[in-house]
Amino acid sequence: MTTIAFLGLGIMGSPMAVHLAGAGNTVTGYNRSPDKAEPLVAAGGRAAASVAEAVRGADVICLMVPDSPDVKDVLAGEKGVFDSAEPGALIIDFSSIRPDVTVELAKQAAARGFRMLDAPVSGGEKGAVDAALSIMVGGDTGDFEAARPIFETLGKTVVHVGPSGSGQTVKAANQLIVAANIEALAEAVVFLEAYGVDIEAALRVLGGGLAGSKVLEQKQGNMLSRSFPPGFRIDLHHKDMGIVTAAAREAGVVVPLGSLVEQLMASAKASGDGALDHSALLRGVQRLSGRADKEN
Repeated sequence: MTTIAFLGLGIMGSPMAVHLAGAGNTVTGYNRSPDKAEPLVAAGGRAAASVAEAVRGADVICLMVPDSPDVKDVLAGEKGVFDSAEPGALIIDFSSIRPDVTVELAKQAAARGFRMLDAPVSGGEKGAVDAALSIMVGGDTGDFEAARPIFETLGKTVVHVGPSGSGQTVKAANQLIVAANIEALAEAVVFLEAYGVDIEAALRVLGGGLAGSKVLEQKQGNMLSRSFPPGFRIDLHHKDMGIVTAAAREAGVVVPLGSLVEQLMASAKASGDGALDHSALLRGVQRLSGRADKEN
């Protein structure tokens, strides 16, 4: 049993914290919107009124917040983790942020006597709820092994991918692949509809061949029903595609498809779809094709 502080109890963080409490750990959660802590409290955890209160006495500190500035603020801000946590605490950042920011924060953590792993996840809300996330971990091997019980409580695929920042780099690659797949699926659906094809039958046979993917499996329902509750918001995927293109530029790598999908994400956000699930890229394809639904 471990004493855990979990900072960030949103769509992903809340079920993750609940699973950790259900596994017998002592979990204290903090979120800027206090009501977000209710599921954790119902699962036997505790809600804190501040970051400082949440991390007091914690052996492990988990973060799941939206972006690089948020992680910087939670860790290095006034009365944040670095100011308030117990020396030697293990910090696990499940957020998806810039690799260079992770490396710098890990250096600051070490200088303050903490250990830090970057451990972004893939699998969306469903993966978090089902404790079936894919977790890509960067940092010290010994710290990774110490954190393994936590990772295995939350995910099905847990891999140490290299030193600090490596987890974020692999997550950026993941987001590139997922975005390209979603856009391709969206274009295929609009294309098939234009020809009056039985879409459900078409996607069933496509899913059984080389075109099959987790994206097709998990996102076709949203596209067929034109319902896009946020499992992973376009706003966040737009942010992640910015990480991809910026990191690629720094490495001197060309990502033409990634750059195009980043612009399509930006268009979806500008059109008011930022709060929808990323499968709502379908709406952008419909708009570009002059085939938008009446409510679109």
